[in-house]
Amino acid sequence: MALRHDYHVHSNYSDGRPLPFMLAAAEEAGLDAVGFADHCNVSDREAMIRTKHEYGFALDSTYERRREAIESLSERSDLAIYDAVEVDYDPADESEIRDFLATAEFDYAIGSVHFVDDVSVQASTHFADRSDDERASVVDRYYGKLVSLIDSELFEIAAHLDLPERTPELRGYATDEHYEAVADALEASVTVPELNAGRALGDYGEYHPANRFFDLLRERSIPLVPGSDSHRSSHLRDRLPALAAEFDERGLGPARLSEV
Repeated sequence: MALRHDYHVHSNYSDGRPLPFMLAAAEEAGLDAVGFADHCNVSDREAMIRTKHEYGFALDSTYERRREAIESLSERSDLAIYDAVEVDYDPADESEIRDFLATAEFDYAIGSVHFVDDVSVQASTHFADRSDDERASVVDRYYGKLVSLIDSELFEIAAHLDLPERTPELRGYATDEHYEAVADALEASVTVPELNAGRALGDYGEYHPANRFFDLLRERSIPLVPGSDSHRSSHLRDRLPALAAEFDERGLGPARLSEV
């Protein structure tokens, strides 16, 4: 099986390579449709404003410029190009997120929990000196935020459901109760999860959700859409065949947003 849709690709409008390069790679990979879902944070908390300025994540102010670029590229490509967004979610920011999404009118929105206490759950150094109880608390709060993300129904897609597993210091603290809570929320929501290949071929070496979590979702017949989480042309080249093989190996056909 070859994948025909990839809903989670980044460009130079956040932390990826230029749009034309990523589109060319998507064409070479044989996709029918690609979704550019660049990072975006609309929080008014000082720590989050500082973080997005340091990393140069400014899609909340540049999405119209990117939309013009997508429209221009669409005229020269046979691919369907989705104008999407990946928004950092925190329950405290729901009002701001809702207003932004209503104004911007993206084709779809991906919701992600990247931060707990305004610290990235991928920041290994921040958790290196924490106790087991403190690390477990961070993971517990991560899953609480993920359930709130799904319950909010602000997003069509929930990204990389078990993101703390990428971080060695936080790995292994998730419980079946966490996974059950997320599955319960997904069953009652219009939001669908993705099978995410962001670090599957790298240092982490697993897809999101990893096997135990995935099996629980499969038991509930919860569909998953494909997301390579590509930031470079080489990611699309390498991850898409691997992601297709993972769907095959798990006995699951990739869902499309129009079908769920």
